[in-house]
Amino acid sequence: MKRLCGTVVPVITPLTGVGAIDEESLARLLEHVIRSGVQGIFPCGTTGEMMYLSVEERKRIAEITVQAAHGRIPVFIQTGAWNLKDTIALSRHAEEIGADGIGVVTPAFYKLSDAALLDFYVTVAHSVSEDFPVYLYAIPQNAVNDLTPSVCEEIAKRCPNVVGVKYSYPDISRMQKLMLVNGGNFSVLTGPDHLFTAVCAIGGDGVVSGNANVIGAHYAAIWEEIRKKNFEQAMAYQRRTNVLNDILCEVNAIAAFKVMLREEGVIRTSAVRRPMENLTAQQEKKLIERMERMNYRKVLV
Repeated sequence: MKRLCGTVVPVITPLTGVGAIDEESLARLLEHVIRSGVQGIFPCGTTGEMMYLSVEERKRIAEITVQAAHGRIPVFIQTGAWNLKDTIALSRHAEEIGADGIGVVTPAFYKLSDAALLDFYVTVAHSVSEDFPVYLYAIPQNAVNDLTPSVCEEIAKRCPNVVGVKYSYPDISRMQKLMLVNGGNFSVLTGPDHLFTAVCAIGGDGVVSGNANVIGAHYAAIWEEIRKKNFEQAMAYQRRTNVLNDILCEVNAIAAFKVMLREEGVIRTSAVRRPMENLTAQQEKKLIERMERMNYRKVLV
């Protein structure tokens, strides 16, 4: 079964001035991301404002993404939703339209037991074909619920199509333990961008990077050095992306990504889905000036 590696981009969701999905901008964004040299696409994730989108909007985004990628790089759709019914509907839709796999965020808001999380993931994994790859996705600082290695072990035991996890909390010790799941045959992707090189150096498979919407070429350079096991050079590139990421994420990362993509002509507006906040005019000006001073388009050591 297909797995993810390298830099996987949780693409932002471009919106029109009235808040609808901007399909033309999304198509341009996907081409922009693919051409930057990254290894995968992950639409409708946290960076894609997933929980503020309707089920029908998410299906349409998934369709456009699969069509635009056209088999050039893997597309794993994030299908976790506010309830089990919608999660299953989105997961089955992703398989039907030809996605390469899915990622499923933990249920959010209400605190659940490990038994409830196990039941949720087993049900979702069994709702698609047994050879359709599924990644678990834990972001406990947002979702309240977390995935322990023991729960992941039991899920993988019951569901052979669950091939890995995206872990978005900066806990390298937890990630190392997750790498031992299923006899060590378990793909682990880090969510925190600054851990990309470090996690890969200890056996991880890559990063899911929102920042790569804007600076994907930098992440492509890191991955190229990681593949060659040239970790000193990879860390040199990593240090530069860390500085750029700090600028992008200082106020509101999703809004900042959209501002920079709008400035580059990739998307038409920097609108975010309310109740999320756009950057103020002053914040936009400061962001653009700082990124330009850093010569952010150029991959440097």
